[in-house]
Amino acid sequence: MTRPRSGDPVRIRKGLDAKAAELGFAACRIVAPDGALPAGLRLESWLAAGHAGDMAWMAETRARRADPRVLWPQVRSIVMLTMAYGPEGDALATLRAPDCGNISVYARHRDYHEVIKGRLKQLGQWLLAQAGAGEIKVFVDTAPVMEKPLAAAAGLGWQGRHTNLVSRAGGSWLFLGAIFTNLPLAADAPEEDHCGSCRACLDICPTAAFPAPYQLDARRCISYLTIEHKGFIAAELRPLIGNRIYGCDDCLAVCPWNKFAARAQLMQLQARAEMVAPPLARLAAQDDAQFRAFFAGSPVKRIGHARFLRNVLIAIGNSADARLLDAALAHLHNEAALVRGMAVWACGRLASPAKCRELAAQHLPGEQDAGVRAEWQALGEEA
Repeated sequence: MTRPRSGDPVRIRKGLDAKAAELGFAACRIVAPDGALPAGLRLESWLAAGHAGDMAWMAETRARRADPRVLWPQVRSIVMLTMAYGPEGDALATLRAPDCGNISVYARHRDYHEVIKGRLKQLGQWLLAQAGAGEIKVFVDTAPVMEKPLAAAAGLGWQGRHTNLVSRAGGSWLFLGAIFTNLPLAADAPEEDHCGSCRACLDICPTAAFPAPYQLDARRCISYLTIEHKGFIAAELRPLIGNRIYGCDDCLAVCPWNKFAARAQLMQLQARAEMVAPPLARLAAQDDAQFRAFFAGSPVKRIGHARFLRNVLIAIGNSADARLLDAALAHLHNEAALVRGMAVWACGRLASPAKCRELAAQHLPGEQDAGVRAEWQALGEEA
């Protein structure tokens, strides 16, 4: 690649696009720090409605999210990038295998944070070398940065009715990354909304997590419930989760714009075979060390073994497969109340009424945790 003359913005920009593509990014656009300020107002309304659930950190970091200049006062330009991670075949196929767990497509491979952050740093250093000066900071979904509104303002796509970014060129299967810099770069124009009258993403949601188009109530979202939520999942929502044990792809998968989506190009973002449809019985039998080894390098590991077992046991309860009853019974003595409680619920879904009464009589008297006791009492009433 020909090295552009230092300080020539046209040549630098042309080279930036080429370098981004060389590093595996699908698209590269630039936005000014104030390009997505209206999203800050929407954030306030979202928080006021309680739609953040127990993600208290969303409110605590609202000022930095609303305005990138609060996060880093020196920022003058933001380079926004997408990277494709489209799946091989039908992303929802595993939902039709109730004895297996369904893991969100983005988590079936190496942790995307590590993969993308390294490439953002390479691109940022290239940019500084071309400019001959400057500073950068890179972000991948772990800092108080509103990536989706910034990406839309930069022209990478638009926020669809499911609130995720949609691109005419790349559909919905897109990771986002940001490079903040104190270099003055020309901003791109935003993209228009091309959802039209389509409601596919809203209508497919198993838990009706969209109170209105372009609004998400995280408290009902399966991705939030299985990943961010740390406690017991509400009993009325458990049957709706099906076998989704980490995240949910339904609203992404049905987007018509995915006809243009690209499959993951980087080897690190291609699904590991054992992560596509892992048997629930095998997952339930893993101890903490085996869990950590199986999900090494995967974002799944970050939720911890107890929370993951909670999800697996809900899936077991939804399986309607009596052969999985033993997997639930094995966790009635688990040291984590969260796991014991979901084991009780799963047993109630798979065992006979007589067996449920027997189990309740055996375990309820010695149970000290209020949440687990409530599960046993509910099981006894149903039986």
